Amino acid sequence: MTDAGHGGSGPASHPEPITRPIQPVPVRRPDYTHAGTGTEIDREDVRRLEAQLLGGPRTLKRREAAAEAGVSLLSARKLWRAMGFPNLDDDAVFFTEQDREALSTVIELVRDEQLTEEAAISIMRSIGQMTDRMVVWQVEALVEEMVVRRGITDAEARKRLVEALPDLIEPLEKTLVYAWKRQLNAAVQRLALRAEAGLASHDDAASDDAPLPLARAVGFADLVSYTSLSRQMNEKTLAQMVQRFEHKCAEIISVGGGRLVKTIGDEVLFNAETPEAGAEISLALAKAFTEDELLPSARVSLVWGRVLSRLGDIYGPTVNLASRLTSLAEPGTVLTDASTAAALKDNPKFVLIPHQPRNVRGFGEIHPVTLARGTGSGLVLD
Repeated sequence: MTDAGHGGSGPASHPEPITRPIQPVPVRRPDYTHAGTGTEIDREDVRRLEAQLLGGPRTLKRREAAAEAGVSLLSARKLWRAMGFPNLDDDAVFFTEQDREALSTVIELVRDEQLTEEAAISIMRSIGQMTDRMVVWQVEALVEEMVVRRGITDAEARKRLVEALPDLIEPLEKTLVYAWKRQLNAAVQRLALRAEAGLASHDDAASDDAPLPLARAVGFADLVSYTSLSRQMNEKTLAQMVQRFEHKCAEIISVGGGRLVKTIGDEVLFNAETPEAGAEISLALAKAFTEDELLPSARVSLVWGRVLSRLGDIYGPTVNLASRLTSLAEPGTVLTDASTAAALKDNPKFVLIPHQPRNVRGFGEIHPVTLARGTGSGLVLD
């Protein structure tokens, strides 16, 4: 694997900005006790669980792991940093044979020119960030389930989870791989459909010489009065409300064939392959929260245009405009712009209601349009 910036022929990677020196820290075993609570986590249970998860004991220092994989320490550190590993010192025995094998697998993809170094780092970063969030989510869900169902404390639930995890690892791993393959297949199907259908039918946003690579319908859904409501709720009630909001959004977006890009508290960002799919999702979101007795209404926006996709997120003026339109929308409604409305105008499923021009920060004068239901029943949820 070529170290970018040191004589390699491939594209140089962009160095990450560093605002202060990062000092290597030794790896220390954490304290698993809760003094005086009677909920001490058995250290031997933790060690056995670690051996099961990591494939064996930690036997390699960072230089040894890199050398056995046949790569420079600099290149190995780039990949480990992308995965979210801590900054280690030379004497820390941190890695296992499983770590060395994983590093070798990625290195071989670069050597065989199946991936560039930059692509490999980006993919490893996607895996690191997504699995980190997924594991936190799963642990919290399991602990919460124990607390609620068994009526035990949080500390006791975490102790029992360590004891129960060995039997959960294999089924969770199988489910993860299964879901990844299904998602990858769905992505391939979308690519094939777009290649067959082309983008020419969807106005100038789809031209091949556009400055940004992907044409997408981008939408936001924002809960009304979330800030004031959150001040009146305790932590448990607030968590339940946010969880209900995220679950409902994820379900509707998935059924509509879109992708939930991210949630930020009371707001969700999604995208879809076509203006029509984005419109159906947007209308379904607005309707669902209007009818939900436990959640406030939502303001929803939709814009069809070009975006840049990086690290699972999306960027560009289309995203910014959709965000701005959300703040202009009335509760329970969907607001779009004139360009998106033009792409939907001939579809009887949608009604488009133009409004007076508005000045929007960063965009000047725009012509907002309310998107409403026309013919048909829209998305059908089981």
